[in-house]
Amino acid sequence: MSKENQASLLDHPEITTLLFHPRKDPSDSFVPNTSELYTPVDEDIALNTRIYLTGGDRPHLLFFHGNGEIAGDYDDIGPIYNQFGLNFMVSDYRGYGKSKGKPDVSTMLRDSHAVFSHVRQWMRQEGRSGPLWIMGRSLGSAAALELASHYPADCQGLVIESGFAYTLDLLEHIGINTRPFQGITQVDRDQINRINTHKIAKYSGPTLIIHARLDDIIPVSHGKALYQHSPAEIKNIRIIEGADHNTIFLIAGQTYFSLIAGFIDQASATART
Repeated sequence: MSKENQASLLDHPEITTLLFHPRKDPSDSFVPNTSELYTPVDEDIALNTRIYLTGGDRPHLLFFHGNGEIAGDYDDIGPIYNQFGLNFMVSDYRGYGKSKGKPDVSTMLRDSHAVFSHVRQWMRQEGRSGPLWIMGRSLGSAAALELASHYPADCQGLVIESGFAYTLDLLEHIGINTRPFQGITQVDRDQINRINTHKIAKYSGPTLIIHARLDDIIPVSHGKALYQHSPAEIKNIRIIEGADHNTIFLIAGQTYFSLIAGFIDQASATART
């Protein structure tokens, strides 16, 4: 079974209605030092990427958020990345924020390619020479791993926060019915379950894994599994003690951003030597 067909199995309504929680962005306010980039992905559908800018020669972090978030939620967080010397670019999924359409797994993965290509084109046009890194949080880890596995030469590094390693195990853990998969072979079921570990195994660039110790939505074992399957020579895993899935920012505070910025700077320095 192809990876495209594997992803389409996850588009079953029993799964998507619980996996995705889209909401619109009602705000029209302008945030200083930001840009909006709209990527056409289908007829009358364009996905919004909100870009928080600092120096053009500094690293650029393309970020895919969690299933209950929108790009606008990062209006207070994006400038903090800028303070740590990182350009921060948050992409919405279909139906989220200022983006039209209806989300599902297969289009989320397919659309990530279009967003990645458009962001790279925008960087070239704007003369932004800094390296491009990919980051995914929670659900967004699937999109980040999709891109890292397909474009290892164009992705300078990978950051996964609260990511998941085993798809079906996670769905069952959060109470999603996986009966739609009972009609497929055990081999295909195993392939679907391990799709993210297979993807990270294809990426050998610098990789940082961040996970909350007390995460009860995506257990810390998933973060450890992604780290173990990563073949990267430069890699690190940081477990945030005392935090869960939704308090990782609050508990880690400035440490969260210094971890990311420090790892990126270290990896960049190593690449130059």
